[in-house]
Amino acid sequence: MRITHTTAITAAAALLLAGLTACDPATDTGADSKPTASATPAAKAPATSAATPTQEPSAAALPDMVGKGLQSAQDEAQAAGFYHLTSHDALGRGRNQILDRGWKVCSQTPAAGTHSTDTKVDFGTVKLEEACPAGGDQGEPEKAGSTMPDFVGKAVKVAHQALDSSTSITVQDLSGQDRMVLVESNWQVCSTDPAAGAKLDGQPVTIEAVKFGENC
Repeated sequence: MRITHTTAITAAAALLLAGLTACDPATDTGADSKPTASATPAAKAPATSAATPTQEPSAAALPDMVGKGLQSAQDEAQAAGFYHLTSHDALGRGRNQILDRGWKVCSQTPAAGTHSTDTKVDFGTVKLEEACPAGGDQGEPEKAGSTMPDFVGKAVKVAHQALDSSTSITVQDLSGQDRMVLVESNWQVCSTDPAAGAKLDGQPVTIEAVKFGENC
């Protein structure tokens, strides 16, 4: 076959163009090629907020709230800077102060004076129509140990709270009316079996009681 001069030139030109294309760095995808750096900025770590300093308790004057209504006493104590407040039944019956306006203050611990504002203030209270105990605040019931306490004259609720939760307790109406003891804070203990001073060793306890205001 006869190859013309024009054909030879065309073939040479094609080979030259192919060589140039192979050397073009824009089309090089070999192992030596470097990836283009990302334009996205690195995420910044969230700023850490400074710790809030705790406020140290200060000293303040606690007013004398004896004789005031419980709600008024609580409001006055808070206005003076005391917020750790509690109250209890000063007659030792274990009743809860559900409606503060229906109770009055017979005693307070600590007494009026200058105290740290983180001090716990405890009000001994009775209902508005009741007199404060002449013998002093009877306080909260204490847990019974290995000896039977003297519960005579105290509320059945107090005896129940003082005895171990595992104790089997039977409460009987001493009046002979066979009434059910539903609200234990309304009933007073007349006698217990075992009697006061006896050893407590898991035995069942029987309480004879009447309502407050009734005679044993």
